[in-house]
Amino acid sequence: MMKSLHFPFMVLAALLSVAFAAPDVFAQRAVPESREQVMLSFAPLVKKASPAVVNIFTRKAVQQRGPSSPLFNDPFFRRFFGESFDRIEPRENVENSLGSGVIVRPDGLIVTNFHVIEGADTIRVVLSDRREFDAEILREDEQTDLAILKVDTDDGQLPYVELGDSDELEVGDLVLAIGNPFGVGQTVTSGIVSGLARTNVGISDFNFFIQTDAAINPGNSGGALLRMDGTLAGVNTAIFSRSGGSQGIGFAVPSNMVRTVIAGAASGDALRRAWLGAKADTVSAEIANAIGLDRPDGVILSDIHPEGPALRAGLKSGDIIVAVEDQPVFDEEGLRFRIATGVVGGTTKLRVRRPDRIFDVDLFLEHPPEIPARDEHQLRGAHPLAGATVANLSPALAAEMGRDHFDAGVIIRDIASRSPAHRLEFRPGDIVAEVNGQPIEFVSDLREATAAPQPRWNLKVRRAGRIFSLSISG
Repeated sequence: MMKSLHFPFMVLAALLSVAFAAPDVFAQRAVPESREQVMLSFAPLVKKASPAVVNIFTRKAVQQRGPSSPLFNDPFFRRFFGESFDRIEPRENVENSLGSGVIVRPDGLIVTNFHVIEGADTIRVVLSDRREFDAEILREDEQTDLAILKVDTDDGQLPYVELGDSDELEVGDLVLAIGNPFGVGQTVTSGIVSGLARTNVGISDFNFFIQTDAAINPGNSGGALLRMDGTLAGVNTAIFSRSGGSQGIGFAVPSNMVRTVIAGAASGDALRRAWLGAKADTVSAEIANAIGLDRPDGVILSDIHPEGPALRAGLKSGDIIVAVEDQPVFDEEGLRFRIATGVVGGTTKLRVRRPDRIFDVDLFLEHPPEIPARDEHQLRGAHPLAGATVANLSPALAAEMGRDHFDAGVIIRDIASRSPAHRLEFRPGDIVAEVNGQPIEFVSDLREATAAPQPRWNLKVRRAGRIFSLSISG
């Protein structure tokens, strides 16, 4: 009875070992054909790849205000001692966190999750052979939840995992997840690819994930998701869980996006992603019926940016993009991923549907332009926006901030503590639309509008797609 219960797992395990021994079998995705094959093991692949998966320990100091005991939050105590608690000096606490990472180059280049090292004061990397190194952050990319670290060793050679092509994955393929869940030590779990191109996950700005049922738990973040040929399929990033533990739904950033974030990190080059320069919407059943399609397919372009490559490629509103480099796209997030993982300076092939025909277009891949120049400036003076650092929005700055490329105007980038802008609760990301009836298009307009004191300030600010009007005494 126990043997029959374990038999399906052994069948799955055999596929790994057969593929590991014979690459042509992996290419054919063959199933085991004998009892000997069924009895084979994951061990050779684990032995090869696991030395390249590391533990990452971080420490950061955080300021905590107020009394340490919850007793002081009691209304009775606050009635008598009230505001005195607000004057208590902040205390510095140290927070420790744990995650995983993958060495992707023998010179010590490591990829992990951004949320693993976010805000860390010190980062310590521990190898499987128990060697420890301090790590330097080469790149942090919150939009993909990836970070690139570098460690220096005496010999300069470390075990590493090669990046695979995540577009070669198919649902049902076997994968291994390696990481350090709950700090118990390096752990290997197995499963299959449960889904591809998951875009409605809400984990990062670039929502396009590999879904797997290989057990992933807290501490696995930044660890390796391996293909059966020993290459990196993705970086484990998040789980769907109601309890905090694995429930069989885990997500990994595909290796093709990892490759884009790694590019140029060691040399200090800025992270540059390609853009389409167009707004797109999923072709729903309603849209498909309206334009005479037999089924929903692709994404439809609703607007073309005047400075974008889509316009130069001859695309126009109403075009439907159904594939990028023969990879189908079903929503805007998938289209953004396909464009963003292309190499800037090259081209990519789009398959486009128009009412009269289907054709291919070569799109030149370029990064968003900084037009207008950002002209970043901290405002000073006697006005409500004093203390705010503002800049001109451009497609480049919008991409950097994870905003819509079509956003324009003057955006608040930062706000100085205890400044008038801070006290009036302006926020980074607010767009200043109007000051005392004067439309604000550029930083120069805003500086001119706030140059002289006024008896009253009437402002319009755009926040999260809504316009707020404020009237403030001078």
